[in-house]
Amino acid sequence: MDFGTIAKPISEVAHNLGDYESFRRSFSWEAARAELQGLPGGGINIAHEAVDRHASGARAGHVAIRWLGRQGAVEEYSYRDLSRLSARFANVLRGLGLAKGERVYALTGRIPELYVAALGTWKAQGVFCTLFSAFGPEPIRARMAIGEARILVTTETLYRKKIAGIRASLTALRHVLIVGEDGKAPELEGTLDYRRLLEAAHDQFTIPPTDAEDMALLHFTSGTTGTPKGAVHVHGAVIAHHITGKLALDLHAQDIFWCTADPGWVTGTSYGIIAPLTNGLTSIVDEADFDAERWHEILERERVSVWYTAPTAIRMMMKAGADLARARTRPALRFLASVGEPLNPEAVRWGVEAFGLPFHDNWWQTETGGIMIANFASMDIRPGSMGKPLPGIEAAIVQAGSDGSLRIVDTPNSEGELALKSGWPCMFRAYLHEPERYRKCFSGDWYLTGDLARRDADGYFWFVGRKDDVIKTSGHLIGPFEVESVLMEHPAVAEAGVIGKPDPMAMELIKCFVALKKGFEPGEALKKELLAHARKRLGAVVAPKELEFMDNLPKTRSGKVMRRLLKARELGLPEGDTSTLEGS
Repeated sequence: MDFGTIAKPISEVAHNLGDYESFRRSFSWEAARAELQGLPGGGINIAHEAVDRHASGARAGHVAIRWLGRQGAVEEYSYRDLSRLSARFANVLRGLGLAKGERVYALTGRIPELYVAALGTWKAQGVFCTLFSAFGPEPIRARMAIGEARILVTTETLYRKKIAGIRASLTALRHVLIVGEDGKAPELEGTLDYRRLLEAAHDQFTIPPTDAEDMALLHFTSGTTGTPKGAVHVHGAVIAHHITGKLALDLHAQDIFWCTADPGWVTGTSYGIIAPLTNGLTSIVDEADFDAERWHEILERERVSVWYTAPTAIRMMMKAGADLARARTRPALRFLASVGEPLNPEAVRWGVEAFGLPFHDNWWQTETGGIMIANFASMDIRPGSMGKPLPGIEAAIVQAGSDGSLRIVDTPNSEGELALKSGWPCMFRAYLHEPERYRKCFSGDWYLTGDLARRDADGYFWFVGRKDDVIKTSGHLIGPFEVESVLMEHPAVAEAGVIGKPDPMAMELIKCFVALKKGFEPGEALKKELLAHARKRLGAVVAPKELEFMDNLPKTRSGKVMRRLLKARELGLPEGDTSTLEGS
């Protein structure tokens, strides 16, 4: 379903990506690599590109991170500061015996020590893996065991609650570094004081020769079944992080940028740490949890110019009302972007109502490492679409032939699996210890994303659903996102999740789960109203046949509604891995 077009906003800033087609024709990854410096002796290292090259140049004193504490504290770190602090941490790791390729984990909130640990780990040629601080002990244990964690950086509270009870089972773990709280040194047996070690370390560190294919990052992602998968990314990924931040998020060195994602989610690393730093701008880091009023205040007070957030957060702000947004002035704000799951057209348009700017949706995965498809600042937006592929990215719709082989479908609006031609720098290189699981993701040179999509006649891609989410009813293939988007248009609906429910006549019928906005109460009359609204907008075949109210829909910590979990609970099936479930 096409929800119309929103013209590109007028901007006083010249967009990094001007004419899409001409830029795409002239683009090369070699030219993108040339925008970075590389190590003096050859090779490439994420930390060098993120902080050291700026620290030795004109931007040394420029604020790289402005940290907003939960209780009101504000701390600023220049590129020079981050370079020296990360050098200290690299020296700490060297003193603790960390070898090249060994894994350093972080289990903290969004505190400055997390960002220093990431940069220092890359300098020391370690592999950085950050975990959501809201994880429970079992998902933490599973991820640390799979990655053979050697060193852990955490806080005193999180250690007591989530690590102490599982530490004996983590046989590869050598050292735990504790960040003391309220300035106090931790008193925990078998741990080390992070700040004391850092203060004692030298603030100069020479990064050893680092190859573009050296492992740098480990991100975990969950499938519908099985254990979490550890997606491996390399130092050369920084080329794509840098250029996609510049092109898809339109980052400029003078920007104040706010990526709301926690680094426990790949977005919070690729675009919360790496891309803003390589682009030399000031990045806002907020320690606190979501609060609509606080977020509006940050956008205004910090003069945020580019804001990257998630659909769930946008819907929560919608729930709080546009009046809260209109009560603030944000003259610096020029670009809004969203990622995590497809952004409903209603939310794209709400951005115009609340902020005077539309949200630009983009698409990528943990495995792709960076943004692959986007609604660019210089292009008209088609609400509900993923946008167009980044320069350097070849995307296609593929279908399986009768012999099982894949063929590329060129007919506009034909549905199939979204596939990407291998070769971009931030493509994952492996699932750690699971070569067969990795091999199944590819067909020849094509990475199979597992997402169903279509491409329209103008080259915009549209998300249909996951391969295991798509609903087949009365011979029709229905993408749940389209149904959810229509439900989201109703003023009572805050969130919607749609599944296919087995039906003896139609194979599957469509059932929707709805969470309401404040001021609306569930009841039979509203249920009938919502079903009638969907039927009117979608037609009898596509409209849901059942509707159930819920206080909150189950979501991952990155904000995706877990349709598979809704379906498992509806049908009494095993729930699979729920470690990324919000609130677990």
